[in-house]
Amino acid sequence: MNNNAVQKTKRRMIFKRVILFCLLAAMLYFAAFLTAIHIAGRQDSRSPADVIIVLGAGLRPDGRPGPALTRRSLQAADLWREGIAPAVICAGGQAESFPRSEADACREILRMRDLPQSAILLEDKSRSTEENALFSSQVMRKRGWTSAVLVSDSYHMLRAVWLFTQQGVEVYASPVPAERIHHRYSYPHSLLREFLAFHWQILKEALNLPVTHLSGL
Repeated sequence: MNNNAVQKTKRRMIFKRVILFCLLAAMLYFAAFLTAIHIAGRQDSRSPADVIIVLGAGLRPDGRPGPALTRRSLQAADLWREGIAPAVICAGGQAESFPRSEADACREILRMRDLPQSAILLEDKSRSTEENALFSSQVMRKRGWTSAVLVSDSYHMLRAVWLFTQQGVEVYASPVPAERIHHRYSYPHSLLREFLAFHWQILKEALNLPVTHLSGL
């Protein structure tokens, strides 16, 4: 084997090792990030605050609350009865082809759990978690509120807390436990979706893109 052939062989080996190293590094990063999402979702830091905020989730085609919105709203009702905060903001706008907003469906569940109408506020313009944070914080500022207990599914909490903190809200997390997500495929799928959504948000901020919504992320 001549010297050129030897050099080409060495370069191919180096290239393969670099590719393998990059793949392993990416896999480790992916696993570490999913672990961080999972761990953050298991930390319940509920504490007395100005308001409880329920992050919206999808409705059924006929406008009834879906399972995610139902469990989040029930968690908020329990927190309100514990005296964690005197009011609840239901966040979530109206998607195309749906008869009402996610916020309105949340209010329906809270009213069924005997929360008074006066304790419920609606933020019904948002179409993403980023907009949840933006518009809910505006509702808070109008009332002089600075602290909130944030309610969402466990997999959602890491990104949600980050976005609300960016709006200047003092955030306490009260996630719905992963064990209450009944479908065995839902939680792993949601972890992957959160991984993508978190990095989409990082990219948006790096590129200084305006507030946007993408498939309700």
